[in-house]
Amino acid sequence: MRTVSAAEIRDAVARLCVEANRKLPCDMECALRSARESEPWPLAKETLRTLCENLEAAARTGLPICQDTGMACVFAEIGQDVHIEGDFEAAVNEGVAKGYTEGLLRKSVVRDPIRRGNTGDNTPAVLNVRLVGGPPRKCASWSRPRASARRT
Repeated sequence: MRTVSAAEIRDAVARLCVEANRKLPCDMECALRSARESEPWPLAKETLRTLCENLEAAARTGLPICQDTGMACVFAEIGQDVHIEGDFEAAVNEGVAKGYTEGLLRKSVVRDPIRRGNTGDNTPAVLNVRLVGGPPRKCASWSRPRASARRT
């Protein structure tokens, strides 16, 4: 049995939130650059060029790839042989708040979709948990752009 503290979870989620907004996985970045080179339509090619420039600027400055840093979506695989010391969901949300605050990421989550009050820390996260056999497996963070959730 392995014990994982809520503080370890919080810190891992905070780090992942910042990373998810500042860099793409290598395969995604390569696919984007490849699409830019092979795109026949001028407007689409220009859009892909702008996206690649954003990637380069983020790498150079440490700023997010896009100003819309989205809603944190956390995917966790937890081994059945793991004991979590503390509240897992609270640790995830504390990690999101810490990552978005310390990483200077835009906080855009609203408390209530009708009243539109911003939570101020980008919580709560969308949390997906899967129990798996054995030791702890992995935790990943993904930011879903919020433009799709804005009301018109």
